[in-house]
Amino acid sequence: MDTEKTLLTLHVNGERHELLVPVHKTLLEVLREDMGLTGTKHGCEVGECGTCTVLVDGLPILSCLSLPIENQDQEITTIEGVAQGSEPHPLQSAFTQLGAAQCGYCTPGMILTAKALLDENADPDRETIEEALSGNLCRCTGYLKIFEAVEMAAEQSK
Repeated sequence: MDTEKTLLTLHVNGERHELLVPVHKTLLEVLREDMGLTGTKHGCEVGECGTCTVLVDGLPILSCLSLPIENQDQEITTIEGVAQGSEPHPLQSAFTQLGAAQCGYCTPGMILTAKALLDENADPDRETIEEALSGNLCRCTGYLKIFEAVEMAAEQSK
């Protein structure tokens, strides 16, 4: 059985990629399976958990609900594209320093969502952080360390 494919041009983590992929694949599947960017995680695959969050033109989206053809003219950032060279992003450092990640499965989505927040609001209060991260579920923590890590990154970025 032949699967219809389409030629896509995606801009991911500052690089241009041309890919021939089946039209039914989600952005999540293309990132992981066709591009090898496995930092973006499969979670619920119905848009409930936030584990598959990536940034598209700086805004968090659920890659499990997005078709890559919809994102061809936009800049896509995955967790692999957050660090500046070998220097981790302040959020990555804060998550590590505070032990905000336990199993780590939700961490990429949390960091990308928090990055979008800090890019828009460099000094959010706790309520704003909680609201921004409300679509990202974590099964391991009570969220306190995650909120503290976002606050620490905001403070370090000043």
